[in-house]
Amino acid sequence: MRSIEDTGLNLLTIADLVIKVLYFGGFMSGHRIADFVKLPYTGVLDGVMEFLKREKFVEVKGSGGVGEAAYQYVISAKGAEKAREAMERSQYAGPCPVTLSQYIAAMRAQNQGKRTVTQDMMKSALTHLVVSERMLNKIGPAVNSGKSIFLYGPPGNGKTTISEAVGRMVLGTDIWIPYAIDIDGQIVRVFDSVNHEVLEAASNEGASKTGLKRDPRWIRIRRPVIMVGGELTMAGLDLVYDDTNKYYEAPFQVKANGGMFLIDDFGRQQVRPRDLLNRWIVPLEKGVDFLTLHTGRKIEMPFFVLIVFSTNLEPRDLVDEAFLRRIRHKIEVGDPSYEEFREIFRKVCETKRVPYDDKGLAYLLQEWYIKHDRKLRAVHPRDLIDQLIDIARYLNRPPRLTKDLIDRAAESYFVEL
Repeated sequence: MRSIEDTGLNLLTIADLVIKVLYFGGFMSGHRIADFVKLPYTGVLDGVMEFLKREKFVEVKGSGGVGEAAYQYVISAKGAEKAREAMERSQYAGPCPVTLSQYIAAMRAQNQGKRTVTQDMMKSALTHLVVSERMLNKIGPAVNSGKSIFLYGPPGNGKTTISEAVGRMVLGTDIWIPYAIDIDGQIVRVFDSVNHEVLEAASNEGASKTGLKRDPRWIRIRRPVIMVGGELTMAGLDLVYDDTNKYYEAPFQVKANGGMFLIDDFGRQQVRPRDLLNRWIVPLEKGVDFLTLHTGRKIEMPFFVLIVFSTNLEPRDLVDEAFLRRIRHKIEVGDPSYEEFREIFRKVCETKRVPYDDKGLAYLLQEWYIKHDRKLRAVHPRDLIDQLIDIARYLNRPPRLTKDLIDRAAESYFVEL
């Protein structure tokens, strides 16, 4: 990026952002302003600062080094008035946004080819889990579809864990996203430190083809896996306007662009399942999503998201067959077999450093499962071993799969219904 024109924005837009940053930040050097707004000083900010000085919005109060970038700037009384006027339109004062057209071009460039998942890749991604060959052979093609997956089955068998593992290890490594987008003067904040995992910015591998190599307004993150549950509403799937700060927060699916959007506990949202499924018909079929500004204007956004619906409820109790047909892959994540349960139990013991004992597991199965006609769940080994460790610590004993510790752990974990 060598000039203001390269940003796609005009001088006045950048000047408004800088004046707001100075209004909140006070005494700042040119270097510090450049770091804050993510724009190079030479070629871009130097022209902006010259304009602000000429208009008497800022003043130079010394220098902390060599060159104009080391000048120390302070906002003037006239500049403070200008900043308050700018904040009437938007109080956003962060990294400089990119334009919508730049965002669309970058997303398309980074999501051109479908990533093909193979059997070996799936086994490698889920090696820390006990997943049957049959299950792997269902999940792999579903991921290759790049569209939507419906996971259903009893709670505690790893639907969410499998989804997250697939998203983090199979979808790909990294992607560049902007801190924010400018849509005709309206700011939409995209980067979210809670949901986005930042990677080292030193590597520019894969960035040159998107034109991001010399543009610090973009940040390199791991391809996102964003999960929402029962708190999801239809309003949360559109641009969320902050009436106080006067800018937008990007909805979940925009933050998940290039990655996975996992809707957990599907069917327990305040929204009807049918309405929630209807929301995704156009994005999944057309590869674009339509969002609405508070002015009523519709915005077309690229949609490169693998959507996963995960539920503990019976699919037929949620929606009818016609609606389920719109979801390509429907996979039941059932209870583990006794052999799978044993392997999960053994892996948990190894991870938790509790000596595994076949006799101890046999006792647990006989006394607490078979006698009670209790179903096996994939999550039970982890929870029971954690219970056993807590009890052993209280008794000042080493955690072992002894009958008394197993009984104490199971008694405090299971509830007889």
